[in-house]
Amino acid sequence: MRVKRIASQSKFETLSVLRNGEQLLLSLVFPLGLLIFLATTPLLRGLGIIDSAADPLTIAVPGALALSLASSAFTGQAIATAFDRRYGVLRQLATTPLGTNGLILGKLGAVIVVVVIQYALVFAVAFALGFRGPVDVLALILCTVFGTASLLSLGLLMAGTLRAEATLAVTNLIWVLMAGVGGLVVAHPGEWGTVVGYLPSGALGDAMRAAIGDGGTDIKAIIVLLVWGLVGTLAARRWFRFE
Repeated sequence: MRVKRIASQSKFETLSVLRNGEQLLLSLVFPLGLLIFLATTPLLRGLGIIDSAADPLTIAVPGALALSLASSAFTGQAIATAFDRRYGVLRQLATTPLGTNGLILGKLGAVIVVVVIQYALVFAVAFALGFRGPVDVLALILCTVFGTASLLSLGLLMAGTLRAEATLAVTNLIWVLMAGVGGLVVAHPGEWGTVVGYLPSGALGDAMRAAIGDGGTDIKAIIVLLVWGLVGTLAARRWFRFE
């Protein structure tokens, strides 16, 4: 029965995301738009990120996947949870047979379903654009699982400690920073690249680029994501407030 309740909550959370125009824009339209833009324009070559002979899809595909994951696991869930908390939905659900853990697992299940949809669309568009690069499936699964755990836990931490309006503003700002300068979409050279490599966004970006662009596993990035996931989970369990 407990599994059934969690599955029902996951279904509800998934449908809520798919029926929300703003979340669809953030989770699907922006990542797909980024993929097409980076793959069909000379931006990456102009910025010196790749040379003239390299395939831009080796950067565009992992960048779009990482952005998709961050949009669903971090920004989307943080905003939705913050407003559920504001309107008392979380307090009511926590007192039902679903319980606190069931609620969190339901949200995790919804994120997984949405991420699978996102990945399927990104790869479909990438293959249509001619992507034939190497993909390490195991490495992709690892960075997806640990990336989801770290970003979702941090998003829930923010949603459970900040006001809904503050969560909305801060998570959107962080999303822009992760995409622009946080190493999520493209790697950054020098000292800044070293710094962001130890942040969830940079580690996720590095792990994605290793799994897809290079066809290998970035062990350091996976460990960084694992550590952030543990820290975020412990912090969320300690400070998350349902009211």
